[in-house]
Parts: sequence; structure tokens; C-alpha cells
Amino acid sequence: MKSIMQKIFSKKKKVNIELCQRNLDQFLDEESMLLFQAFFNADQVTVKEYTCLSQCELCKGSPYAKVNGEIITADHVKELISKLKELSN
Repeated sequence: MKSIMQKIFSKKKKVNIELCQRNLDQFLDEESMLLFQAFFNADQVTVKEYTCLSQCELCKGSPYAKVNGEIITADHVKELISKLKELSN
């Protein structure tokens, strides 16, 4: 169990997210874009968007992101955002 001081001064992990523009263009809708924007404005999140991340087979089938070097996939963009939020806590 965390002490009160640990809870007050706990540091959130820094999350580096890489996104493929082609993948976003394929799966992102306006509602999801607002969710992404709200999440990406968090202090602990650094986002880089690339034209392509060379994951073409994966890119065709589902939304994904590269988080701290690890590929995270989801069936839907909202699910991907949820997974990204979990990783940043």
C-alpha cells in the first residue's frame, strides 16, 4: 500500500507514442480524434507522427501505435486510446 507521500508525489511514467499517419487516416473518425487530442495533451505523453512505420500488414487490419518501442494493437480506435491511457498511468 502506498504511503500518503507516495500518492501525492507519485510520478507518472513518460510515454513515447509513435503513430502511422496512414493508419490514422484509415481508422480515425472525428469523435476518436477528439479523444486522441485530449489524451495527447497530457504532460507525460510525447507523440510523434510518421507517414509510415513500415508495419503495412498490421496497418491494413487494425489501429495500432508504437509505445516506448512496443507495438500496441486494438480492434477499434477507442480501444487503442483506452490501452494507451492504461500504459500512461
